[in-house]
Amino acid sequence: MNKLATSLAVIALACTSLAAQAQQEGNWLVRARAVNLDSANGGSTNPDLKLSVNNKVIPELDISYFITPNIAAELILTYPQSHDIKSNDVKIGTLKHLPPTLSLQYHFIPTGTFRPYVGLGVNYTNFSEVKFDAAVDTALHPSIKHSSWGLSAQIGADIQIAKNWYLNVDVKKVQIGTKVYSNGTEVGDFKVDPLLIGVGIGTRF
Repeated sequence: MNKLATSLAVIALACTSLAAQAQQEGNWLVRARAVNLDSANGGSTNPDLKLSVNNKVIPELDISYFITPNIAAELILTYPQSHDIKSNDVKIGTLKHLPPTLSLQYHFIPTGTFRPYVGLGVNYTNFSEVKFDAAVDTALHPSIKHSSWGLSAQIGADIQIAKNWYLNVDVKKVQIGTKVYSNGTEVGDFKVDPLLIGVGIGTRF
């Protein structure tokens, strides 16, 4: 009985210590990342459009709030990103997109040095400042739908490098797409659906 009581006391002390460590770190985690955006560039209903936007590295800020030691909500932000619009690899215009994403994450080892996590979320993308070259505009009068809703999935890890400071690696797949119109008639869908690979640093408080 003494051994059992001692074992239970050690387990309780360990749990209390882990909870105290998680609390000491605080519930907020803010990260800054450099993210490589690799677009899928697919046309789901009219592949003959062969539309694409250029890949690029973009800055990203994310703000996470830990609801429990294992569960966090993450909001991912950036500023409107400029892209070239191409058809058959020929530039035909430009646009900007703003893609905030809200995810719910599960962190497997919330107090370890290596802290892997997975997440599922929802993305909203706004397309703005859509401009087509004069010749394309005159011939086709093209336009696109200016908003997109889609799901996102992510996997990543935070690696502790100092007290309350972390190196972060994150991979996300996001559904982003729009409808394409010519002379007011829908002619197809354009699926951006980027793969986002990010590396950054974060602090918890």
